[in-house]
This record gives sequence, structure tokens and C-alpha cells, in this order.
Amino acid sequence: MTKSPVAIRPARGKLGVLTPGLGAVATTFIAGVESIRRGTSKPIGSLTQMATIRLGQRAEKRSPLIRDFVPLAGLDDIVFGAWDPIPDDAYTSAKKAGVLEDRHLEPLREFLQAIRPMKAVFDQHYVTRIHGTHVKTGATKRDLAEQLRQDIRDFKAANGCDRLVAVWCGSTEIYIAPSAVHATIESFERGMDENHPDIAPSMLYAWACIMEHVPYNNGAPNLAVDAPALLALAEREGVPVSGKDFKTGQTWMKTVIAPALKARMLGLAGWYSTNILGNRDGEVLDDPASFKTKEASKLSVLHTILQPEMYPDLYEGFSHVVRINYYPPRGDNKEGWDNIDIVGWMGYPMQIKVNFLCRDSILAAPIVLDLALLSDLAGRAGRKGIQEWLSFYYKSPMAPAGLLPEHDLFIQQTKLKNTLRHLMGEEQITHLGLEYQP
Repeated sequence: MTKSPVAIRPARGKLGVLTPGLGAVATTFIAGVESIRRGTSKPIGSLTQMATIRLGQRAEKRSPLIRDFVPLAGLDDIVFGAWDPIPDDAYTSAKKAGVLEDRHLEPLREFLQAIRPMKAVFDQHYVTRIHGTHVKTGATKRDLAEQLRQDIRDFKAANGCDRLVAVWCGSTEIYIAPSAVHATIESFERGMDENHPDIAPSMLYAWACIMEHVPYNNGAPNLAVDAPALLALAEREGVPVSGKDFKTGQTWMKTVIAPALKARMLGLAGWYSTNILGNRDGEVLDDPASFKTKEASKLSVLHTILQPEMYPDLYEGFSHVVRINYYPPRGDNKEGWDNIDIVGWMGYPMQIKVNFLCRDSILAAPIVLDLALLSDLAGRAGRKGIQEWLSFYYKSPMAPAGLLPEHDLFIQQTKLKNTLRHLMGEEQITHLGLEYQP
């Protein structure tokens, strides 16, 4: 049965989308949105722009576009801002990234050149393969975070924005395990004052955004907004947050194939994955400390989906190996190879082999758009803390304390759409179908 919709503030005025990072992903996102606004591209890959949502019974044939169903900000209302440790404007950065061809970039040259990054909070200790020159200085990490807060306020005022959202599009930092400094708001803020080494730049961005009531979405595997202190801060300040690590290529395929194996109760002996990637992300991940952060994100998927503790005969002890190799000639055109050793009836072995030649930033850009629009919707709907319904977009999604995250892509999609139905007062879709039985 339908119920009353949630009170959602209208999407009036401009929406500022801030991206820590103005590299391949961010510039592809910005150029794509502007191209769509000019009518020269279509928003392929974006659920908010192209997907429909079924409402009510199948016989009713109500399936509006999501953007016509929920009150999202319009693309014409988006204003772009960014931070980056390299001072290149969005056009120069996009040219260097090599994702988009001149036929797409040149018509947007003047627009993209006008987007210049703010100085970044950056420390090469956390991203060893990038040499940043366009960086902030301060006596303490608290000083740096306060400078970010001022940037946010200045950007909002200068661009006449009604609301802001942030989507991390920066590089993968070195692996940092949660520790006492991340446990509480008080310990974290004391750690900022004391320049604690386990507080990385991405955490400062998250803190600053939450303190300025800007919904924050973590597109990298860095420990950031998922730290207990920052989750508590998001709850206290009433800010929606989501993360982490955009689910684009190989892991996306895993969240499709692994549920299929489990649905058929086929066993898994091993899954070997290797990637070759030549962009800035590939260079960063060539550093073992940064790769460890990405590896932890990638390895979490299969175990959670397959539940070997529940199905030991099928999945106990399966081998899962992930490799990333930096190969400059490939640029942003990532290639993922998967060899999957499965087990069938009477223990007979079989194999699945996947060769996915994808374009990393082309797959990530519509995710940035959807997260910006949906986290803005969440904020206007009064939601706060972890937005588990946005797990669809992440390799390593966040979940409430005590719960395992949901990795199955199709369950994630159902959760996303049912959340939109809930917000709008529509009944949940269970696919039970009893209403059609005599």
C-alpha cells in the first residue's frame, strides 16, 4: 500500500558539485555534463538520467524515468568546483588525462578553462607517486581543514549556490588501519591539532565537508568518511555520507558473476584477477602502500557475496588473487583479465574467462553525477549518516555497525529503487506476484 511521501525540500537554485581531485574522472564528469547540457551527448551510464522505475503493479504500466519521479536537481543548475595539487585548469587536465578526444574537448575548451582548482590539502607521504605544487600550508592539520571550510563557504557565495555536495575523485592514499585517533570526534579533532600521522588528507576533506553540511561521497578506497569519528560527526551534523571506491570495471563484473554462481549453487575454487592501467590512478597504484588500500577494497567483494561460512562445501578456502600493473601506453583504457575456476556437479571443474577492455573514467563519470544528485536528494529529504542505498555505486560499500555490507549488484539496485519509492510514498516492489494469482 502507498503511504505519505517523505517531506523533501525543493531543489531550488544552483547545486555546487565539489570534487577533491581534478584529474581524469572529474574532468570527464564535468565535460560530459556540459556536453549533455548542450545537447551534443546523452547521459549514458547514469541511472538518474536514463533509468526508469516501476511503480505499483505490472498491469498499471507506470514506469517513469527516475529523474521525472523524484525531485532531483536539474543538470542546468549544476556548478563545478574542485581542489587539486596540480594547478592545471579542467581543459589542460583533461588533455593530459587523454580520456576524451579533441572532437569532444575542443567545443568545451573555454568552459573547461574557466574551471581552475583550489589549492589542495596534499601530502606526498600519503600519495607517493604524485608531486603536488598547488598545495595549502598550515601549522596543523586542523588549520588545513579550516582552510577547506573557508574554500567551501567562498565557493558557495561566489557562485550563488543554494546547496553543495562533494564527491571524492582524487587518488588512492596509502593504507591506514582504523585506530584510536579515528574512534571518536574528540580523538579525531585532537589528532588534527597534533598532526597525527594516521589522519590523511581525504579525512580532512570529509571533516570539512561535514562541518559545512555538505553531503560527502568517497570515490576512493581510502579510510575517510567511514572512520567512526567521521560517521559520528555526520550523524551529529545531520549530513548524508556514502562510500567507498567507485565500482567501475572488474569489481562491477564480480558483483554480477558471483551472485549468478551462488544462485545456481556452483562452487568456486579460485578467482584470479589482473589489471593493466596507465593513467594517474595506475601510477599511484604502482606504489605498494597505495595498492594495499585498493586491494583491501577489491578483495572484500567475493567473500561477502558467497558467504563461505554458510556454504563451506562450495566456497570454503577459495583462492582470490588481485593484481594491478601500471602500463603507461594503455592510458585510461584499463584492461581487466579474470580467470574463474568453478566447480559443478560431482566435483567437475569448469572455467569462466573474462577480458574486459573498459575505459575507467567513462564508467566512473556517470557514477559521480548520480552520487551528486542522489546525495543532494538525501540531504533535502533530511537523511543523515550512512546512505546504504547508494551501495550500488561502490566496491566497498558502507553499512551500519554490526552489519556486513551488501555487495550483490541486483540487491543493491533493488535497495536503491525501493528507497526512492519510500521517499515518494510508493509501495515497495517485492516481485511476489500474488496479486496476479486467481
